[in-house]
Amino acid sequence: MNDQDINAAVNRVLAAFNGTIAPAPNHVPAPPPVKSAASSVEDTVARIIAEMGGSKSAPAADPTAPFSQGCIVADGMVTKSAGEVNCSCCERGDCALSGASVSLDISDEEAVVLGDGVFASMDEAVEAAAEAQRQYLFCSMAARKSFVDGIREIFLDPAMLERISRMTVEQTGMGNASDKVIKNRLAASKTPGIEDLKTEAESGDGGLTLVEYSAYGVIGSITPTTNPTETIICNTIGMLAAGNAVVFSPHPRAKIVSLLAIKLINRKLASLGAPANLVVTVQAPSIDNTNAMMAHPKVRMLVATGGPAIVKTVMSTGKKAIGAGAGNPPVVVDETADIEKAAKDIVSGCSFDNNLPCIAEKEVIAVSQIADFLISQMQKNGAYLVKDMAVVKKLEELVLTAKGGPQTNCVGKSAVYLLDKVGISVGPDIRAILIELPKDHPFVQEELMMPILPLVRAGDVDEAIDLAVELEHGNRHTAMIHSTDVRKITKMAKLIQTTIFVKNGPSYAGIGVGGEGYTTFTIAGPTGEGLTSPKSFARRRKCVMVEALNVR
Repeated sequence: MNDQDINAAVNRVLAAFNGTIAPAPNHVPAPPPVKSAASSVEDTVARIIAEMGGSKSAPAADPTAPFSQGCIVADGMVTKSAGEVNCSCCERGDCALSGASVSLDISDEEAVVLGDGVFASMDEAVEAAAEAQRQYLFCSMAARKSFVDGIREIFLDPAMLERISRMTVEQTGMGNASDKVIKNRLAASKTPGIEDLKTEAESGDGGLTLVEYSAYGVIGSITPTTNPTETIICNTIGMLAAGNAVVFSPHPRAKIVSLLAIKLINRKLASLGAPANLVVTVQAPSIDNTNAMMAHPKVRMLVATGGPAIVKTVMSTGKKAIGAGAGNPPVVVDETADIEKAAKDIVSGCSFDNNLPCIAEKEVIAVSQIADFLISQMQKNGAYLVKDMAVVKKLEELVLTAKGGPQTNCVGKSAVYLLDKVGISVGPDIRAILIELPKDHPFVQEELMMPILPLVRAGDVDEAIDLAVELEHGNRHTAMIHSTDVRKITKMAKLIQTTIFVKNGPSYAGIGVGGEGYTTFTIAGPTGEGLTSPKSFARRRKCVMVEALNVR
């Protein structure tokens, strides 16, 4: 059967679905008594369209009109899914709905109302996302890019950045709004899009083979309370760029701002002609809903950003899982470093968003030769040095649980707040609490996610590097070094094996703030993907043309 025959078969089936009878082309012979290849193709096309929502009782549609009643057929190709309300695959500007005005003025109260991607149950949310992704399969790469660009546009608006950043602090009680503005802007501007999906080609006497990145389908994404909107923005861009739909299970403490972000995304996508419900969630995020999402058979991949428990859970489901887990990033300072700059960078990185980012400096290992000078320079840059062990004891009682982990109600609080709770009043210029401690102290061993910065002395840089590897606990997350000795920098990089390794800069340079390269808020150490991007959320597929298209 040639291309003309296939096109004719497709047109006849589509005509039947639209309630009209397409005349058979002159070159098509009368049907033979046995089932022909053409009828087999027609059966296949009919089945596909029926699965996509077509119905033989659907009203007739003008195939030349903008997509509003049925499919548009061009040269026998299905370019829109039958009966769909929104355009899902036209080039931007080709559709009557594309570029339609949309209100992004959503109140806090409206954010939690059903609609615009928010569903009453997880089952409804997943089913809607599965249908949207099936339609999304027929979108062009240009359409994907326009959708991603539209999402960026929403969250690069200064007023929207300020709003979601302020809301996050108010709802979670963590971090500070000014730093969250930086993080949200970073997620919107520096998360990779479709350009990350590079095709590989190999040709020879056997023909041509393409290896391309293809969608998993529906991805379930669990987002943290520490970086709720940043993770939603970053994951949405990456997952949609790769051709997926995404079901979010936000942290309940960040419910309103998370649902707001998802509604904003849905409204923008609708105005660009995307399938409805590419990005969905539930009205009442909870552990039960998270479990329902993980167990749903139509969720083909799970992505968890959070603590060790949730990462372990998604890894045990039997599904493809990406786990962005905890870190305990050490920073080494040796005698060759620019100490004044190192001190400034460490305090800036440690205090960024009150130490909430998992990449932030959690402990300093300083070579004894320069430790005192480093401490004095850190004090000049906003670190409050605590020497009184009675105060250290009060801080332990304040910020640690009985098991030695961080108290939730202290996570992401400022240094000023924490010091005030132990009876010390300081000005707003104080950004970190610096304490010299032995390596086995809980403040050194645990990831506190608050600006309490322990300093441990080491005899030399080799001892400091070994201690850094030990304290990172094999998380393979993030580490820093301040040194001008290239050999020692290289040694630490090889031994510690972290996903992000920053030399002579603050930790946040590793996600693109003042450093080169793209950003991600899903840093997958436990499952090995490391810095995630659209291709992390896609499968490598091979398409083979045998004995053809090799023109050498």
